[in-house]
Amino acid sequence: MEKNNESHPPSSILHPRPIFIAGPTAVGKSAIALALAERIGGEIISVDSMQVYRGLDIGTAKPTAAERARVRHHLLDICDLGEAFDAAQFVQRAQAAVAEIVARGHTPIFCGGTGLYFKGFLSGLGEAPPADERLRAELAALPFAELLRELRERDPECYEKIHKENPRRVIRAVEVIRLTGKKFSAQRAEWKTSAAVQVPAPAFYCFTRPAEEMHRRINARVEEMFARGLVEETRELLKHGLTENKFAMQAIGYRQVVEHLRGEPPLSGTTLAETVELVKIRTRQFAKRQLTWFRRHGNCEWVELGAEPMEEVLERIRRGY
Repeated sequence: MEKNNESHPPSSILHPRPIFIAGPTAVGKSAIALALAERIGGEIISVDSMQVYRGLDIGTAKPTAAERARVRHHLLDICDLGEAFDAAQFVQRAQAAVAEIVARGHTPIFCGGTGLYFKGFLSGLGEAPPADERLRAELAALPFAELLRELRERDPECYEKIHKENPRRVIRAVEVIRLTGKKFSAQRAEWKTSAAVQVPAPAFYCFTRPAEEMHRRINARVEEMFARGLVEETRELLKHGLTENKFAMQAIGYRQVVEHLRGEPPLSGTTLAETVELVKIRTRQFAKRQLTWFRRHGNCEWVELGAEPMEEVLERIRRGY
């Protein structure tokens, strides 16, 4: 948790109602949350499954030290690479952060793109069993094609919807099926309808931009990450167990750089320039999946950025709050 600039007194409109800011990577969420927090006396709770890890800085576009000095941030740099982190831990820590923020008379502003964490906080996590580390290790050692085949046979609905290039999610689905004997899709559908934490209904905004503009912003962000030293950061992280954390290795950018550095498929023999282009493609695909998730699951107000000045966007949120 970072310390903020305490020179901003709480606004007269402050109360425990959180503000939720969501959307795809590179859409501009962080800039909006930062400006809004300064305007209304808020504190930011990161809703990002990778920014929780210490050292994953450049590749996750983690807020800078200067930004954290302007506004207090929560749930950044709370795990070492050797630690696991999941939605249940996020909900627990986010609840604690909300209590701290409200006690200071400030407004909790959730900001990020990890849809499952938003869902878990707002709707609860259902009754799925906790992780079984022994079973999880056993599943992780199996060929991925075998896991997909088991998931297809035991839960066709989940198989059709799940992101099949994300081993972590596939392993969790098969783990729950084996532990409970029930379909994973059925258990997810039974998520509680009551809020995971008793707060007034949140102001929930999901931001988008026109497709061509999103592509330009993503390409520019990826190029900036490499220019700032993503390759060097990844080399350092390899010394501290990056590849042993299968979850962290799913972070776009790091995975491709590791494959490039080690000459591993599919990037064996590729140049750094080709790796950069692949990261751009993977990031655009990821942003598309994020938008699909929020359109399907997020009960939010959609705002297309670029169509109105930023000041008007901020005032619109403030008025709606």
